[in-house]
Amino acid sequence: MKNTNFVLSGLGGQGILFMTKLLAQTAVNMGHKIMVAETHGMAQRGGSVVSHLRIGDVAGSLVRAGSAHTLLALDANEAYRTIAFVAKGGTLYVNAPENVSLREEVKPYIENMEMGCRFFPASETALRLGAPRSANLALLGFFSAFQNGPVGHDDIRGTIEQVSPDRFREINLKVFDASFERGLAEKETS
Repeated sequence: MKNTNFVLSGLGGQGILFMTKLLAQTAVNMGHKIMVAETHGMAQRGGSVVSHLRIGDVAGSLVRAGSAHTLLALDANEAYRTIAFVAKGGTLYVNAPENVSLREEVKPYIENMEMGCRFFPASETALRLGAPRSANLALLGFFSAFQNGPVGHDDIRGTIEQVSPDRFREINLKVFDASFERGLAEKETS
């Protein structure tokens, strides 16, 4: 297996660390080596949180600029702030309201770097499903519809079942599955 680098970004309280934990535990469950690093700005006050996850036989825990295969961002502004981590040909998955598109000033950079960029209303989806604090699971479910790397949909779903407290397991899976279905529908039309 080749090494795979993820950067996850958002604001304090959005669940970046839980999303990282799910991906990391999934990789471990599958027998992969991992390294994780987290940076917390003013996380408890809604400040930036960036998490690095490296899967494979890697020497360090931090993802270098220009080497992340995937950026999962729970906040659009944080996606733009951390875009420099994404490698040429990498992909961004960004939580943003319906009908939001890429900022004009960023389009040339995205095109030059041959990056993919997918927006998904994770917060709105979680709210509609009765779990307003589960945008992280919604974005992860959406991402899993496109993933063909070391951690896939069924594996991540199994980890959610494994680590979710009993009282949240059903709603966590509901949000994850509904977002996965939305991702599959988008994948078929693109």
